[in-house]
Amino acid sequence: MSQPSKSSSALERARALAPLIEEGAASAEAERTLPAQTVKALAEAGLLRFCLPEELGGEGLPFGDAIEVWEEIARADASTGWTLMANGSGAAAAAAFLSDEAVAALFPGGAEATVGGQFAPRGQGTAQDGGFRVTGSYSFGSGTGHSAYVSAGFIPMDDGVPRMGAHGLPDMRVGFVPRDQVEFTDGWHVMGLRGTGSYDYELRDILVPDGFSFPLFGKEPLRGGETFRAIFRLGMMPFTAAGHAAWALGVGRRALDEIKRVAQSTQRMGDPSVLAGRLTFQKGYIEAEAKLGAARLLVLDRFAAVLDASRRGEIPTPQARAMVRAAANLATEAMLEAANFAHARAGTQAIRDGSWLERVFRDAHTGSQHAFIGEKVWTDSADILLGNVEDSPIL
Repeated sequence: MSQPSKSSSALERARALAPLIEEGAASAEAERTLPAQTVKALAEAGLLRFCLPEELGGEGLPFGDAIEVWEEIARADASTGWTLMANGSGAAAAAAFLSDEAVAALFPGGAEATVGGQFAPRGQGTAQDGGFRVTGSYSFGSGTGHSAYVSAGFIPMDDGVPRMGAHGLPDMRVGFVPRDQVEFTDGWHVMGLRGTGSYDYELRDILVPDGFSFPLFGKEPLRGGETFRAIFRLGMMPFTAAGHAAWALGVGRRALDEIKRVAQSTQRMGDPSVLAGRLTFQKGYIEAEAKLGAARLLVLDRFAAVLDASRRGEIPTPQARAMVRAAANLATEAMLEAANFAHARAGTQAIRDGSWLERVFRDAHTGSQHAFIGEKVWTDSADILLGNVEDSPIL
């Protein structure tokens, strides 16, 4: 299959790659990480770098454009979409906040720009001349199956006591280390998203040099054009939420596309018409379509609003940031409703190993368990809108 032209938009390139990604989905599941052919195709299409600023060979896209790209890849295959989202958000954060020396190491010339891992501070770092000595055990390191650098969140310790930062929270940092300094312990044997290479891994007294880590809640990007800087003046949380929202929208779209195809051609035993002719199916289908479409509109609207405010030099209100997180949660719930509806109505086509509906159902339920999406996001967001708290750094 020929590669899409680099002169086309990132979204056009993503759509052009969809057939190749679909072809590699079964191999990704079997290998438990993306096959080399898929990674190579993403790299050659510029999709491993599109979240980076232009000065690093990226495109510095606004939220809406990035969401559409991630959504399209997730529609083609949930594991590939999740991996691209994880690689893209990790790379973009590194590009925004790391030192010039670190950026030169992470993003040399060439098409690939692969950063995987976990930002959650599950390690401890001891300060020394030249950086931090970090030890920690990490799980669900999405995209680490092919990443050249691996991220690892940690808390600096002083005499065995966590160093404190703003808002009464520990000083949380994210470090980046070369792949060969990481001990992978695997552990990625799961129900869904099997192809994401989300391996467990450990760091054992590894030096993270000065400049190769940044504060998790930092909001002072060091490089990039106007749009890129405006995005990261918001911090990491909105950018991460954009990836999760886009992934959910893409997976929900695939679920409804698949059940529509099945419904137009399948007549269940004893039914007078194909599934699409049944009134009960029609009602469930249009409700799922409407909910997914409404969630998509809210996602695009709320993310555009906070980006526009940041571009104007304003600090988005806590209420605006809470609605960004709520929109991502809503997209996830709409995806689950779509996947559940499709699975319930498809009959035996949804239970055969390797069928798209079977895979989408597993992937949707696996992705929805991520700590970034869940009930606490709803309640934290509600606390702000109700005036129970003034702000929350985790939103």
